[in-house]
Amino acid sequence: MAASAAAVRAVRTGSRWYRQLYVWVLVGIVAGAAVGAAWPKAGANLEPLGTVFVSMITMVVGPIIFVTVVGGIAGVDDLRKVGRIGVKSLIYFEGMTTIALVLGLVAIDVLHPGSSIHADPASLKLTGNAAQYAAEGRAQGFWSILTEIVPTSAIGAFTSTGSDLQVVFFAVLFGVAIKLVGEPAAGVAAGVEKLGKVFFAVLRIIMYAAPVGAFGAMAFTVGKYGVHTLTSLGSLIGLMYGTCAVFVIVALGIVCASFKLNVLSLLRYIKDELVIVLGTSSSETVLPRLMRKIERAGVPEDVVGLTVPTGYSFNLDGTCIYLTLAALFVAQATGTHLSLAQQLGILGILLLTSKGAAGVTGSGFIVLAATLASVGTIPVAGIMLIFGIDRFMSTARALTNACGNAVGSFVVASWEGVLDRDRARAVLSGAPAGGDEGESEEVLAPAVA
Repeated sequence: MAASAAAVRAVRTGSRWYRQLYVWVLVGIVAGAAVGAAWPKAGANLEPLGTVFVSMITMVVGPIIFVTVVGGIAGVDDLRKVGRIGVKSLIYFEGMTTIALVLGLVAIDVLHPGSSIHADPASLKLTGNAAQYAAEGRAQGFWSILTEIVPTSAIGAFTSTGSDLQVVFFAVLFGVAIKLVGEPAAGVAAGVEKLGKVFFAVLRIIMYAAPVGAFGAMAFTVGKYGVHTLTSLGSLIGLMYGTCAVFVIVALGIVCASFKLNVLSLLRYIKDELVIVLGTSSSETVLPRLMRKIERAGVPEDVVGLTVPTGYSFNLDGTCIYLTLAALFVAQATGTHLSLAQQLGILGILLLTSKGAAGVTGSGFIVLAATLASVGTIPVAGIMLIFGIDRFMSTARALTNACGNAVGSFVVASWEGVLDRDRARAVLSGAPAGGDEGESEEVLAPAVA
């Protein structure tokens, strides 16, 4: 009865558009853009509002990933299933990121947006944050990516020096250990489950600040970089958004159709999360909410716990599109001729370096610098040409990353034969997703008074 009452309250709340989270986040985005355009200095000074909101989300991302992965593994009868899910996830990730890279390559080769720039490579110099990103990029490599998966300490994985992938690594070991210990560890598994409910409640509280965070982030972006940056390199920005849209609607649409789901229905289901990503330019800000919503839509917890956090390092489709577009744009703008073999070589390098990106703002730019440094034929200083518009392009890749990881969980669950298709179709069509007893959908989408 309690669950039914909660579902009724969620539906009743959902009928009031002005109480929906995404509406107020959109208001924050529009207001922030207006402030940044009208008062650039004031808008640039509002950056802390967005930074603090992203930091609050990041604060709970690690613990939520941990409890979700551990809870999922603890509930698995056969540990071999964990291995199967992991392998199938990596196969899917590699396939879709390759498609994203190829799509970006084709788009930039067909339209040639950088051919009209005619920049002199000798006149380009790395300065400010771009120089820092380039230095970090040169330090990136396959072995550095591999060694960074293992944290130096269990606590370190949850700190600012750790990463989501390190949390996943430790959580998998912890979950497997619970299964090996057996009955004596049953209390630990139950405690982790209860702890998860607390962390999601903390997340609900934080999400009330989403409109303010989106306002500050957008005011800073427009105030600092200005509307003129959109017009000066508008062809590349438009190509980025257009290519990402084609990938989501066509590529992901075909994938969804293969197991009889509608990608547009899925996008409508996660609209709150996409609007938050739009305002913050970071897909990591919605990782916990995305995990819970996918689970509510018929994907088992063990699949969600392994595919979504891992996908935030290995399935960044939007980042892959950006990398091929940006790398070849710099080549075109600096007059660097690349043969088909050289372009395919760049694509091969990107298959490795793109896996080092995280779902946070600016990571794609660092990986781009790493790629250009590895290629050698394209001047690394050429990234200065697109540094001013990177923030605007970051939004497109973050939105695509979030969509790609949402679809990935459904695919892996379908391959495992554990996807509740009836529930998925019903929830994506607008039926209440429900939840645990005493917990409503408002935990995911808090009403804004």
